[in-house]
Amino acid sequence: MSLTAPPAPAPRITYRAVLGSPYAARLLGGTLAGRLPNGMAPVAIVLWATTSGGSIAFGGLLSALYGLSSALAQPVKGRLMDRHGQTAVHLPAALLNSVFLVALPLAGPYGGPGLATGIVVAGGLTTPSLEAGLRALWPSVLPDHRLRHAALALDTGTQGLLYIAGPLLVAALASAYNPTVALAVTAALGLAGTVVVAFAPPSRRWRPTPSAQAPAGMVHRLASPGLLLLFVSLAGIGFAIGSMNVWAIAMARHHEQALLSGILPAAFSTGSFLGGLFYGRRRWRGTTTDRLIGGGTFFLVGWLPLVALPGPYAATAAVALPGVFLTVVVTCAYVTTDALTPAGRTSEAYAWLILSIGAGQSVGTALAGRLSEQPLATAALPSAGAAFALVVLLAARRRLGASGCLSRRGRHRRPPGGQHKTP
Repeated sequence: MSLTAPPAPAPRITYRAVLGSPYAARLLGGTLAGRLPNGMAPVAIVLWATTSGGSIAFGGLLSALYGLSSALAQPVKGRLMDRHGQTAVHLPAALLNSVFLVALPLAGPYGGPGLATGIVVAGGLTTPSLEAGLRALWPSVLPDHRLRHAALALDTGTQGLLYIAGPLLVAALASAYNPTVALAVTAALGLAGTVVVAFAPPSRRWRPTPSAQAPAGMVHRLASPGLLLLFVSLAGIGFAIGSMNVWAIAMARHHEQALLSGILPAAFSTGSFLGGLFYGRRRWRGTTTDRLIGGGTFFLVGWLPLVALPGPYAATAAVALPGVFLTVVVTCAYVTTDALTPAGRTSEAYAWLILSIGAGQSVGTALAGRLSEQPLATAALPSAGAAFALVVLLAARRRLGASGCLSRRGRHRRPPGGQHKTP
């Protein structure tokens, strides 16, 4: 008879444990503050353009250019972080981004539309890559892979709050003062949040694994078939989100309820936040690939009711469901990316992931805008994007099967004589 006691069950993962880990709350809070300009700047730019005598079309163009240039620059900044560390990239980018946002109002009296366009593009290109940087830091900050998974879900879920709080803050500042003040506050918040992250010890010490600099052929390994298919599928996810934003505006016009244009995206983001809270606290059976495909399936199912052209209340309830599963898809996509990416290239890979979603979102927004006068077509676009994403994921299933758990790609620098250890 064996007297060996059975192994104790693993302690339950809580968000208190995640945020109670050293630097976790600081890094998450700083990243959220530093990324608030992502939700504030596009709105502030439109408001500034229209109050300065420009048209809504011109303001919309400037806003789109800011978002597109920000997305396109992500892989470059990710590659720079993998080579030179995070602080050396975050701080200059944040300083330049803040300067450009504050300088935008000067374009009206001194340079006109051409200068304004140049400043907006430059501001987008210099947006700090805080999201990719934070995902690369979690393995160093949270050695327990279960805590890392919960942190990823919490991190992903809270991103939606940026696009609720950001536009509301800009609207309040522009109403109480003017859009110039809103741009200045946007710049200040972005810089302050970036400073909080960049000077945190995990960010200052983080470096990719030494193998990142060694093999000459490593550059090509990042573009593996599995990663390429994953990124293509995420473009479909972004397409659904982008077309949903335009569909919300079309709904607001059709029902003559202006608030719907904000309420519907807010419901979607709220669903994403709540989904992240629920998903991150539980232990799930099966592989990450299974959860990725399962999340993609329910993400598609959640959009289907829109094709029936529901009324405002039913539509508001309906969009919360795909929001819930958006967090599952994106969290599992980050885990999969980490598993399939060569050591020392995770920041760049995460940046490509962000770019894929952003590019799909831009295409979805543009196409939905062209079809905005056709209610059924506009309502069907989110489902089309989600269906495309699911089909690609199913086709890529075997190539994504290597993703089973979080792995550690970046690490802190140790004092002399210390050893790097992978948990």
